[in-house]
Amino acid sequence: MVQHTPVVGIGQKRSSPRVEAYKTFWRRLRKNKAAVVGGVLILLFVLTGIFGPFFTTGDPNATQISNKLAPPSGEHWFGTDNYGRDIFTRIIHGMGITMKVGFLSVALGGTVGVILGIFSGYYGGPLDTFIMRAMDILLAFPGILLALAIVSVLGGSLQNVIIAVGVFSVPAFARIVRGSTLTVRKLEYIDAVKALGASDARIIFKHILPNVLSPIIVQLTLRIATAVLTASGLAFLGLGAKPPTPEWGAMLNEGRAYMQQAPHLVLFPGIMIVLVVLAFNIFGDGLRDALDPKMNK
Repeated sequence: MVQHTPVVGIGQKRSSPRVEAYKTFWRRLRKNKAAVVGGVLILLFVLTGIFGPFFTTGDPNATQISNKLAPPSGEHWFGTDNYGRDIFTRIIHGMGITMKVGFLSVALGGTVGVILGIFSGYYGGPLDTFIMRAMDILLAFPGILLALAIVSVLGGSLQNVIIAVGVFSVPAFARIVRGSTLTVRKLEYIDAVKALGASDARIIFKHILPNVLSPIIVQLTLRIATAVLTASGLAFLGLGAKPPTPEWGAMLNEGRAYMQQAPHLVLFPGIMIVLVVLAFNIFGDGLRDALDPKMNK
C-alpha cells in the first residue's frame, strides 16, 4: 500500500519551533504528577495569600484572653494561641506575608544575580574574575548565617528580611547564569550576530538571555522554597516581622513555650511551612525535568 505524506493546505499553518517547544514542555510537565500537585498547591497558596484575608471574618490580632489556648473546634478550626487569637485566621493572613517574602526576595536576588552572571560570562577577563571572587566570598558563608548577619546590621523588619534573603540568593543565580552564558556565547550564531554589527546589549538581552532562561526559571522556583524557610527561621529568632504580625516563623517562636499543653500552636504553622517548601521543591524538580532537553524520549 502506498502511503501518502500529509500536505499542509492553504489555510493551514505549520507550528513554529517555539510553539512546538512549548507543547513539548507542557506535555512533559503534565506527565509528572508530583509536579502538577506542587503547581496546584502553589497556585492555591498564592490565591489564598491574595484573597484569603478578604474571606476571613475576624481580625488576626484580635485577642480574647478568656479563650486562650483553646484546642481546635468548630468555632476555631486551628484553635487559639496564648492571647486567644484565632490561629486559622492568623495563618491565612500569614500566607500573604510568606508569599511576599518568598517572591520579592528571590526576584531581587535573581535580578542582580542574572545581571552579574550574564555580564561575567559574556565579557570574561578581569570582570569575570572580580564578580566570581565576590560570589565566592558570599558563598563562603552559610545562607542563614549571611542573612542573619545582614538583618542584624540593618535591623529586624520584613523589608530587611527581603533584602537579606535576596542578597544571599545572588551567588546561586550568578554562577548558574555565568555557566550557561559561557556555553551560549560560543555558538556560531552569536558570532554571526556580532559580524552583522549587533551591539553587546542587543546580543546579551535578545540572543543570550532567552537561551539561558530555563535554568533561571528552575532556580527561581527552587530558591523560593529556600527563601521561605530562611525568612521563617529569621522570624523564629525574632529578626523578622515584628509582633503582632502573623508571620509563621514568629508564630512558632511564640508557641514553643506551650508545646506540651497546646501543641496546636506550633503544629499548624509548622505544617504550613513544610507544605509551602515541599510544593515549590517538587514543582521546581518537575520544571527542571520538563525543561531539560536530555529528557526527550
